[in-house]
Amino acid sequence: MKTVLVPLANGCEEIEAVTVIDILRRAGIEVTSAGLDTEPVRASRGTVLVPDTILDVALQRNYDMLVLPGGQPGTNNLKADPRILTLAKSMSQHDRYVAAICAAPSVLATAGILDGRRATSFPGALDGFPHVRQQPEAVVEDGKIITSRGPGTAMDFALTLVERLAGRPRRQEVEVALQR
Repeated sequence: MKTVLVPLANGCEEIEAVTVIDILRRAGIEVTSAGLDTEPVRASRGTVLVPDTILDVALQRNYDMLVLPGGQPGTNNLKADPRILTLAKSMSQHDRYVAAICAAPSVLATAGILDGRRATSFPGALDGFPHVRQQPEAVVEDGKIITSRGPGTAMDFALTLVERLAGRPRRQEVEVALQR
């Protein structure tokens, strides 16, 4: 079974976090949500999320994919956490999937793994990173790096992640069940 880690930071965008976790789980993919500390996570619109575990425990395993939800100040909280930057670099160096949505592609850019790569983000989130080849599409794939624009693209983003981990037929099964 494929495994995915979704770190949750205070101020994350709840639509992105919950949509990704839900859609991947519907596809039969094992998802671990991990808080940066032991407290529940208060998302950007005030929704309280209770992660499955804490990041230090989650980091004791390997994953097939890392997915970073955006939102503010969630993205800045991820970016400020050296464990997240180290994990993103390591996953990329080991040819594993690294995905980010909304402002969170800036975390990947901060980690240096978007240099020379195509990516998309929430408008302006990648403006301080001149080596990123910004694209206008809703979901952009460059090798095993997958980025998306924001809350409105969360469903397409999550379905793309399903397709990469479980194949196109599984994506189609999940999509049909969602009545898309």
